[in-house]
Amino acid sequence: MPSVYIKTYGCQMNERDSEAVAAQLVAKGYTLAPSEVGADVILLNTCSVRDFAEQKAIGKMQNLAADVRKNRPNVVLGFMGCMAQSRGQELIDRLPDVDLVLGTQKFHRAADCLDEILAGRRDKIVDVAEEQGSEATIREHLLYGNASKNGGGHRPPLQVTAFVSIMQGCNQYCTFCIVPYTRGEERSRSIPDIVGECRQLVSQGVKEITLLGQIVTSYGRRRASEAAVAGRARSPSEPVENLEVRRRDEDIAPYQIKDGRSAFVQLLNAVHEIDGLERIRFTSPHPKGYGDDLIEAYARLPKLVESAHLPVQSGSDRVLKLMHRGYTRERYAGIIEKLRRARPGIGITTDIIVGFPGETEDDFEQTLTLAREVQFDNAYIFKYSQRRDTPAAAMPDQVPQLIREERNQRLLEVINEIGKRKYSALVGRQAQILVEGPSKKNPARMTGRTRCNKIVVFDGADRHRGQLMDVKITRAGSFTLYGDPAIVNL
Repeated sequence: MPSVYIKTYGCQMNERDSEAVAAQLVAKGYTLAPSEVGADVILLNTCSVRDFAEQKAIGKMQNLAADVRKNRPNVVLGFMGCMAQSRGQELIDRLPDVDLVLGTQKFHRAADCLDEILAGRRDKIVDVAEEQGSEATIREHLLYGNASKNGGGHRPPLQVTAFVSIMQGCNQYCTFCIVPYTRGEERSRSIPDIVGECRQLVSQGVKEITLLGQIVTSYGRRRASEAAVAGRARSPSEPVENLEVRRRDEDIAPYQIKDGRSAFVQLLNAVHEIDGLERIRFTSPHPKGYGDDLIEAYARLPKLVESAHLPVQSGSDRVLKLMHRGYTRERYAGIIEKLRRARPGIGITTDIIVGFPGETEDDFEQTLTLAREVQFDNAYIFKYSQRRDTPAAAMPDQVPQLIREERNQRLLEVINEIGKRKYSALVGRQAQILVEGPSKKNPARMTGRTRCNKIVVFDGADRHRGQLMDVKITRAGSFTLYGDPAIVNL
């Protein structure tokens, strides 16, 4: 059977989608290639959040096409994911050597499409249509990787962490974001379906599960009407106030609130009951989804780790309103305060955009002061990137690129200074880690992750993979901790 190489750009959702596609292909007899060299099929799973990610994928495909068409003309080239969804036929028009363009609701069709192309029954395939029930099709996992990369027929070491997709799409419609147009409206899987997948993973040795959703705390909402969605997609510049009115009418929870607990907290409760599961994480939430029931869950559920990635995007109320985020700086800071009361020592990370249209120096200074006030453990900082067909792309007062870059650097310095101080404060303390495997930078050493989501590198052995163990922190690097092997039970 043909060999397939999949290269992934973007977020954890994309990583999970690529893994599922790979698992489906392996189940149909395809083999996984370690690189594009020699692969019969090359698929790029793309991201559209920033222009840089799109241009990087297009540039990669141009280089691949020039090489394979000259030396290996029968290689199948394909785009999947968010850019494939947003651009569709345009990608083949621009790059005629591309054979397959597969949208975000069609990942489960990858094997069938490749079979058609390889058998010569279809020349080129573009499939970006909506598909009802697609949210429940991403279940397959590759927990053992590619055997050919790990000693031929010997089964590779066990994977101890896994992502589980609980929903697809987004109804938030932040003015800077293209995701609702590439991932579609929110569609949630059922609790029994998700729990069944989690149980299967645990039975295969997984110790930690991360629940994934575009806005994971929106889990459990009913689909919006097709007409309303189509109307939004046709009018990306529609005033965000209109979208908010629609959302109140459309988003009706099929999982009723029980004992004051939302659908997402009900899901956390159900996953928490799985025997053998040690840790639960989730990403990415929205501040609007952090009700008291979710904060209480941090104090009540020991498997829910003391770690929260909570995107803030800006420290300015004026900019937050332009972004259509739906909360204020005060509301955000209040959530952090409640979380730290519920779980002292909780690790807090965030996403921040600098240079959003209309952002003044005063607005940016408010972001700096929020970072100092909250004391994030880490932050992912993004320079605003115009995305076509989003309201922000047409907003006045676009911030010049040089100012975006300068603000990015200033904020990065603040985040790094806070992070250095917080990580250094952990030196001399003990921490529990879940050992995940060899360090990526130094395979001779092992790496694990604390409950607060901090990476710890230590001298250990592969037999420690999957173990929960206490280590003493001896040194802090740049957002990495180093543990003392003396207290590891060898």
